[in-house]
Amino acid sequence: MKVLSVNVGLPRLVEYRGEPVATGIYKEPVGGRVAVGEFNLEGDAQADLSVHGGYSKAVYVYPSEHYKFWRNELPETDLPFGVFGENLTTEGLLEENVNVGDRFGIGTAEFIVTQPRQPCFKLGIRFGRVDIIKRFAKSGRSGFYLAIEKTGEVGAGDKIEFTSREADQPSILEVVQKRFNL
Repeated sequence: MKVLSVNVGLPRLVEYRGEPVATGIYKEPVGGRVAVGEFNLEGDAQADLSVHGGYSKAVYVYPSEHYKFWRNELPETDLPFGVFGENLTTEGLLEENVNVGDRFGIGTAEFIVTQPRQPCFKLGIRFGRVDIIKRFAKSGRSGFYLAIEKTGEVGAGDKIEFTSREADQPSILEVVQKRFNL
């Protein structure tokens, strides 16, 4: 298990239905080491802290393995790492193998898995299509959020070290399947 890309971005105003909307979904890969703060990666922020960010949604992880599925589903769409708004694009860390409460070490930082991502209308803004929200939810390819347990730094190429699992916690996929009746 490893990090393939670290992606960050600051909120920006975009037009949605004729109105300005602030969004932090536009993430870009960055090189080198990135500081992991208490609630964010350096250079990253969320626009609406009532639904994104904060302690329980500090870092969003999306498995690189899902990009093949999306390239088949959306062949006309450019899909660089970070396009789903993820902070960490990973390899070998899938929703069916990750449980709520799992703890990982990445670089010199430590994280705990909190919940799957539930897509909002801003994913539709990012892709320029409203059907992506429903398609994303039905795909079961949600990715998941991490809380930051210990600050440090991360970078592309870092190994993801599993450190512990809480007993009797559901996998991220089980939570998604129940939430979306999959």
